[in-house]
Amino acid sequence: MTAGNLSLVMQQVMVVGVLAIGQTLIILTAGIDLSCGMVMAAGGVIMTKFAVNYGLDPYVAILCGLIVTTFFGLTNGWLVTRFKLPPFIVTLGTMNIAFAVTQIYSKAQVIPNLPDELTFLGNTFTIGNSLGLGSTEISLGTLFMLLLYVLVWRILRDTAPGRHLYAVGNAPEAARLTGIRVDRVLIAVYALAGLLYGIAALLSVARTGVGDPNAGQTENLDSITAVVLGGTSLFGGRGLILGTLVGAVIVGIFRNGLTLMGVASVYQTLITGVLVILSVAVDQMTRKGAR
Repeated sequence: MTAGNLSLVMQQVMVVGVLAIGQTLIILTAGIDLSCGMVMAAGGVIMTKFAVNYGLDPYVAILCGLIVTTFFGLTNGWLVTRFKLPPFIVTLGTMNIAFAVTQIYSKAQVIPNLPDELTFLGNTFTIGNSLGLGSTEISLGTLFMLLLYVLVWRILRDTAPGRHLYAVGNAPEAARLTGIRVDRVLIAVYALAGLLYGIAALLSVARTGVGDPNAGQTENLDSITAVVLGGTSLFGGRGLILGTLVGAVIVGIFRNGLTLMGVASVYQTLITGVLVILSVAVDQMTRKGAR
């Protein structure tokens, strides 16, 4: 429980934390997105290859990566609404497509030697010296993640689109009868989630310093775990975005503590899976109790 270690946990959490924002929005509509990690990897490879291999302006390369991830999200939303396919099946297919496209396009090779603009959010600044508490390094990416949480929290709490999202998650047919365009809300939610996955890709690139086609292998599970641990119901319509932040931090602290104890990463994944099952079981029992 040191400031330095907690700062490290937040740096480790920032990628999953941003993925979990998009995952929360989708789960609030009673959906789920299994493709978030692979879509993030695709966005990271696009950004880095465009900037390094093709010499594109780094900001334009970042924009291209965001467009690609948003397109994946838009495609998910269109398939869910147009063909009434289950989100689980749609995003499972998208996950495999994104993985294959990323591996083929990158030839399964990492992209190093990135320009500073792509790694800027991985930079840190020091606080605490003036207070006599010792120095603690805070990453810019951590601050950016926290700002995103505050922004989405305000949107969900204080705007009509935010209330519409909750209404669609609670009872889509009732929301439709009140004049809410349910399909439009769902498409917007999936597209926004895709944009957030692109931002997570930028944070991942900034933290690791490379474009990694193998990134995102377990982030879908971690993001769902963060959402469920944060109190958002997998059945839709109930949950708080700030709870997701707490859930992401809990996951990060678990993994950090197990790492410090020397526990192998495969057991960390095992424990994360157990946490998901326990959280969903509690949610189910809570729903039955409410009835």
